[in-house]
Amino acid sequence: MSTEILLPKLGFSMNEGTIAEWMVADGGDVKEGEPLYSLESEKSVEEIAAPASGKLKILKAAGEIYPVGTVIGEIA
Repeated sequence: MSTEILLPKLGFSMNEGTIAEWMVADGGDVKEGEPLYSLESEKSVEEIAAPASGKLKILKAAGEIYPVGTVIGEIA
């Protein structure tokens, strides 16, 4: 079973964010709790931890702006 990676809402007024960098390559192994990508909002840049362990499938590219709640990847 795979786990969807959703673009999180980091602040009350946040409606969208930019994936600044994926820290794991597409197809790479990830462990739950380890840094997965960095997310840039209007006010900050934060490292976001992996919600599960497994193989990463990147669905949305770094450097682009996406709405909160967008499925940006999967871990299977």
